[in-house]
Amino acid sequence: MRASPINKLVIIGVGLIGGSFALALKKAKAVKRVVGVGRTRKNLNAALKLGVIDEISLDASQAVRDADMVLIGTPVGQMAGVMKLIAPHLGDKTIITDGGSTKQDVIACARKHLGAHFKNFVPAHPMAGTENSGAAAAFAELYQGRKVIIVPQKETSKRAVTQVRGAWVACGANVVRLQAREHDEILAAVSHLPHVAAFTLMSTLAKRKDAKRILAFSAGGLRDTVRISGSSPEMWRDIFLANRKALLAEVDKYLIEIKCLRSFLKAGDGDAMQALFEHAREARERWLVTSTRKN
Repeated sequence: MRASPINKLVIIGVGLIGGSFALALKKAKAVKRVVGVGRTRKNLNAALKLGVIDEISLDASQAVRDADMVLIGTPVGQMAGVMKLIAPHLGDKTIITDGGSTKQDVIACARKHLGAHFKNFVPAHPMAGTENSGAAAAFAELYQGRKVIIVPQKETSKRAVTQVRGAWVACGANVVRLQAREHDEILAAVSHLPHVAAFTLMSTLAKRKDAKRILAFSAGGLRDTVRISGSSPEMWRDIFLANRKALLAEVDKYLIEIKCLRSFLKAGDGDAMQALFEHAREARERWLVTSTRKN
């Protein structure tokens, strides 16, 4: 089964993820018309001006009526409300997908609110992004060579999977399948925990009385480490809460390492610190070599 061309794509939440999806499909000539739905007219106007979308709609229920595909690109905490709103207005063949960073909660919402349309829902998560947000942050090359995880359920139709997979392939992505729980556990470690570290480090420094002075002396090390703390607070709040069980387990493991390093530092044990650093550096080098080969 081959993916069919998308005549009408509706993006609900025209930000970095949804906007880049639209631009990539346009560049590949895989979509004819893109309708953007969002909370703020300013962002939608920017999306229209930049060519991310072709039409603005302030009513999601109206926008999805004759859509071939709907991408929900809102923070995960808003997806239940969006699904409940659009479900009565979806066509029998309309494909629904999402770009959320958690999957168990999104799938549960879809089961509850999409009803008979659940068979047309393909949970997805593009493993790409930047610290920027909004339609102005979108660019067509975001997904080139990047992984996109899809999590079809037993009820999901083959046609829906084919359409969503085909759309992401047209964006230049490599599509892989995972189970929802597996996805959430992996992402807690490799995506959500790094954001915990970045947000808390930046918050720690900002709370100092001499924050302005010390930050004036910062260089590449701090900028590299806290870059992702520039991401959307609303989006990451929702992600952390949605995946809190898996994330708490990863935070606990991280705290063990922090406490271990603290004990070495307190004892003045340079050999132990160096061994920890060498282990980390070697692990990073192995990871980079492996990831380079795969790409």
